[in-house]
Amino acid sequence: MELPSISVILFSTLIILMFLNCPISVCLGLSTTLTLIYANHYLNYNMPLILVPQKLFTSVDSFPLMAIPFFMIAGALMEHGGISKRLVGVAQAIIGSLTGGLAMVTIMASMFFAAISGSSPATVAAIGSLMIPAMVKQGYDLSFASACQASAGYIGVIIPPSIPMITYGVVTGASIGTLFMAGFMPGIYIGAALMAVAFVTAKRRKYSGGEKTTFKQFWKAFREGFWAILMPILILGGIYGGFFTPTEAANVAVVYGFIVSFFIYKELKLKNIPLILRTAAISSAMVMLLIATATAFGIMMTREKIPAAMASFFISLTTNPVYFLLLVNVLLLILGTFLETNAAIIIVTPILYPVAMQMGVDPIHFGIIVVINLAIGMVTPPLGVNLFVACGLTKLKVEKIVAANWWFLLVSILVLLALTYFPSLSLMLPRLLQQ
Repeated sequence: MELPSISVILFSTLIILMFLNCPISVCLGLSTTLTLIYANHYLNYNMPLILVPQKLFTSVDSFPLMAIPFFMIAGALMEHGGISKRLVGVAQAIIGSLTGGLAMVTIMASMFFAAISGSSPATVAAIGSLMIPAMVKQGYDLSFASACQASAGYIGVIIPPSIPMITYGVVTGASIGTLFMAGFMPGIYIGAALMAVAFVTAKRRKYSGGEKTTFKQFWKAFREGFWAILMPILILGGIYGGFFTPTEAANVAVVYGFIVSFFIYKELKLKNIPLILRTAAISSAMVMLLIATATAFGIMMTREKIPAAMASFFISLTTNPVYFLLLVNVLLLILGTFLETNAAIIIVTPILYPVAMQMGVDPIHFGIIVVINLAIGMVTPPLGVNLFVACGLTKLKVEKIVAANWWFLLVSILVLLALTYFPSLSLMLPRLLQQ
């Protein structure tokens, strides 16, 4: 009897482990190890098992990846140090009096927070803990408020800094700084589209806005939130201006966040520091372990020429970039519902990226398409990490949030299609700044 091929064992063990509800990092690492044992024992593969721990270590021994734990710490400092609260206050002063104002404040505050944290779940947790109770208090339906925050949260990985963009840059060699520039405008477009949904829904359900903000109230909110607003300007301006790299920007974010939270706003207590470091360490470890195991899994795929075979398959389907990008969107939207964003980037990008380059797709534009597709996966079941963070905040069942989320999801996909077929929408800022 002919033995199963390495590819069959690799993917079958991965699928079985996923159905057993193992963490995705464990699935990737264990399937790689079991496949290697099988190949060595039955197929004379002669690849030492020590390769797995070596790859786990070397894959995260990377200067760009050092940005991840520091952005995690910066996000935690914002949450505990009063910065996120003041960003909400500024957003409230700008648009809080409009119909559906609190829902739009939630989205705008998430955009502000995204420009510092680089993490989608962190955005949902930090802003949602403030805004979901406020929306419910003003008469908003709890499921709508939760869906609004869950969808707004995924902007956290589109507006730079973005941890998935760092991962994509490490995998492909694309400039992370340029990816950050290209992600800024798409984040604005998506935020505006989500605000439009919030406005129409509020109009239909008669959700009132807050009291009209006077100039005195606006100036007070701006004055109190000045140092909070300056934080994303400092980080993004430093990156775009070439003063520091994204990794250095992450360090600047931590130092600035600590100074503002401890010395200016005086809401950060020394006793909170261990909690902040522990939270950031756990979140960073989860991402790093995922990247490490996904890289080891990718080595097995590459050795078996699976990416090359998949690339040939895609090219056999179409040589038209328009149809290819449509296929990519469909594939990534589906994968995003089952795979964590960074894991999906590491597994799928080596397959799709060479085909995209062969068809003349700009690597930065392609990176934005990949990240937005997988970001939308954060608000689609069954994985939908943002949905579960929102559930944790509200104690609602995930089904109720999903039912309230359809319009946010639909407009997100429409914006994605526009960004896919009009590259200048995302590339105009890099082109302008690099002239």
